[in-house]
Amino acid sequence: MREKVQRLLNRLIEVEELLGHPEILSDQKKYRVLTQEHSQLADLKDAWDRLQRSEKELDENRQLESLEKDPAMLILLQEENIRLLIEVEAAQKEIETLLVPPDPRDSRNIILEIRAGTGGDEAALFVADCVRMYQYYANQKGWKTEVLSTSESEIGGFKEYIMSLSGPNVFRLMQYEAGTHRVQRVPATETQGRVHTSAVTMAVLLEPDEDEKVLIDEKDLKIDTYRASGAGGQHVNRTDSAVRITHVPTGTVVTCQEERSQHKNKEKAMRYLESRIAEEIRKKSQQELSEIRQLQVGTGDRSERIRTYNYPQNRVTDHRIDLTLYILDRIMEGDLDALVTILVNRLYEQKLKS
Repeated sequence: MREKVQRLLNRLIEVEELLGHPEILSDQKKYRVLTQEHSQLADLKDAWDRLQRSEKELDENRQLESLEKDPAMLILLQEENIRLLIEVEAAQKEIETLLVPPDPRDSRNIILEIRAGTGGDEAALFVADCVRMYQYYANQKGWKTEVLSTSESEIGGFKEYIMSLSGPNVFRLMQYEAGTHRVQRVPATETQGRVHTSAVTMAVLLEPDEDEKVLIDEKDLKIDTYRASGAGGQHVNRTDSAVRITHVPTGTVVTCQEERSQHKNKEKAMRYLESRIAEEIRKKSQQELSEIRQLQVGTGDRSERIRTYNYPQNRVTDHRIDLTLYILDRIMEGDLDALVTILVNRLYEQKLKS
């Protein structure tokens, strides 16, 4: 690992020099790629410096511990060593994640679709729990979230929740959240204390960048407006501000009713439509990734799952890498790094082997 880190730290010096060249500054595309690489390498340097510093302090403390005779001082040194060991482990995990090579798409904006699958009302309630989990995670990461479309269920929760996420490494960390997520818990409506199994599906769509900008002919769109409503048909406002857009050639339909302004709802719906169509274009242009969105989402059946959240045992299991953690309470509060960083590393290793 040390040799690889040193090579990348040398590359950081090269990138810093390149960013000062006038020809790079005048080429926005190259400049954007290099600044992203610089950010990744700078994070690696910070983590490496922290690891080196903590390891040095730990080594010095252990030497002092072997010579110390005062019981009170020994206790203090041992407590300090526990803290340093935690810091060393955290820095090592961060470095392992950062050693996964950067992808030009790492910090691209995404649209996250979360939909209730098997399980009816309980699935809809779990959609709301997942929305909360990802919003907390986004806050920790300093990402911006924006609601594009929602469909509330009768007893609370959501049949569907669609939001955009933007910020550093958002696609890098969120790309593997796509798939069917299964939940096992006692629903609030269960009177006999039985554990029920439900499922929600997730898809992660990249928002098109400048090179992928989707040109949509207005003649190919069917735009309908209607009155925005909440659960049970209760009117949210009194104007026809909600927007439904159908892209006739592909049959893709998107809706938005989150804003009171029809213009803003149309703007958000168009962003979502462009992302959906761009995803279809990617599938066609890359044969090995054909039908990726269907593979991500599946049918919402319990058997097609990438992850299981078991509330009675406080357990979360990612079935793709056979990883089980007993920290579900922390995960649902947005502490997803404990799971996501391992996932990114393992799936990258699997990709290299295949």
